[in-house]
Amino acid sequence: MNPSPGSAVPSEHETVGAYALGILDDAEATAFEAHLAGCEWCAQQLDELAGMEPMLAALADLPGSGSTPAIGDSLSAKPTPRLVERLVDEVAEKRAQKRRRSFYMIAAAAALIIAGPLAAVAVNGGSSGGGGQVTASSAQTTFSAMSEKKSATDPSSHASATVGMEQKDWGTQTVLELKNVQGPQKCSLVAVAKNGQRVTMSSWSVPNWGYGLPDAKTDDAKKPLYIGGATAFKPNEIDHFEVVTFDGKKLVQVNA
Repeated sequence: MNPSPGSAVPSEHETVGAYALGILDDAEATAFEAHLAGCEWCAQQLDELAGMEPMLAALADLPGSGSTPAIGDSLSAKPTPRLVERLVDEVAEKRAQKRRRSFYMIAAAAALIIAGPLAAVAVNGGSSGGGGQVTASSAQTTFSAMSEKKSATDPSSHASATVGMEQKDWGTQTVLELKNVQGPQKCSLVAVAKNGQRVTMSSWSVPNWGYGLPDAKTDDAKKPLYIGGATAFKPNEIDHFEVVTFDGKKLVQVNA
């Protein structure tokens, strides 16, 4: 147990100074090393004292200091090999734990950064698993308020898409209304610039029941998908939009 501020320091903790100075005999050093292996406070104190060893050794050997070279040598004493090996193992394990924690935190942060904007603007009348309704977001409201919209229906897939656009200082904000798409499949909204560059603006999964199917048996499947997207291209730089599946099939193209 680590000593708390203001409390009396137990004798085993006081030994850390003597150990760092190298003035313990073999039996005392062995007993302290056994204690040190399980005492984080003593390990921290030893580490701090170890950083001061060169300075203390130099001071001990100064003329007129009343010390002898032997004292300087003892101040620079190092832990025994078995302690070093034990401490190295403990440090390696703590570092591995820290790396694992950092990885999980980074992964979680990345998931929030990627999913956050889409989750905030994607909405349909369906549910996440066929049960309760998904809470409506601002995507449909934003789509309804957009004055510039372009629509198209593909003659082969019969998918129908309308893209609402609004110019921003940073580029173009869009909201896609997608209908008559069967599931399950994964899709993306891609902006194709006039210079040929392609930018994926958003992506989503189509559930088993699909989106915007007029002859569907459930209300969930009859309702379209509304999902937001963004690109650095200005509206006048965009040639067209494509809704494509993850395996490369184009469901519908909407000219800008």
